[in-house]
Amino acid sequence: MNQPTNIDPTTFNTEVEQSDKPVLVDFWAPWCGPCRAVAPEVGKAAGALSGRAVVLKVNTEQHPELAARFGVQGIPYFAVFAAGKRVAEQTGAVGHQRLVSLVAAARAGTRAAAT
Repeated sequence: MNQPTNIDPTTFNTEVEQSDKPVLVDFWAPWCGPCRAVAPEVGKAAGALSGRAVVLKVNTEQHPELAARFGVQGIPYFAVFAAGKRVAEQTGAVGHQRLVSLVAAARAGTRAAAT
């Protein structure tokens, strides 16, 4: 996939837990200006990661239970999951290069912290 996919809690569990690739998740909301501003960067990251990772989007206004489940306190918030476990995270608007590097760290098996 070269575009992020919007998901709900049921799809989230399936995608994250059963993926054999790292999963980058963008937690966002429609009222969030920085979230809207970074959306094209998420799209670029999805294109750059096509075939190597899955890129998903969670609307925290529609699915607050997912934001609560992962302790999301500010958006945009990005998390990378590998084998169903969160292995990298980033809060705040960032460019697609940073998102790709978060996934690269997950693929390498290292934990990447927010910068």
